[in-house]
Amino acid sequence: MKIAIGSDHAGYNLKKTIIEFLKLKGHSVIDVGTNNPDIKSDYPDFAKKVSNEIISKNAERGIIICGSGVGACIAANKIKGIRASVCHDTYSAHQGVEHDNMNVLCMGAKVIGSQLACEIVDAFINAKFIEEERYIRRLNKIKLIEEEK
Repeated sequence: MKIAIGSDHAGYNLKKTIIEFLKLKGHSVIDVGTNNPDIKSDYPDFAKKVSNEIISKNAERGIIICGSGVGACIAANKIKGIRASVCHDTYSAHQGVEHDNMNVLCMGAKVIGSQLACEIVDAFINAKFIEEERYIRRLNKIKLIEEEK
């Protein structure tokens, strides 16, 4: 799977760990930055870059890391077609894909450690949307909300 990943300065070290994990699992990674943890950076910039990789179909899924995961999630969800969630447990990570067709995982580097983060990423990338009528109906309602002004 091709996965776009980005972080602000607070998420840089966890991002590097996750990139190594994804490559070991045989995935292709698009790293949109930041490339320097010593320079303060803003999570909305990386949320937009990761999301754009998905919208343009360069990546199938995305991962954004900031201090808490919350800001990155808020920013990503402003982009039409992005369904992002903060997940700090494996159940939410796979259920978000299976039931809600989540395409962006957000995590907080100041909230969880690298081992749990890799387990969450694994659950996220191995999950598939369940194409049952109720999940499709709900996803279509979300798409209608996106179209409202």
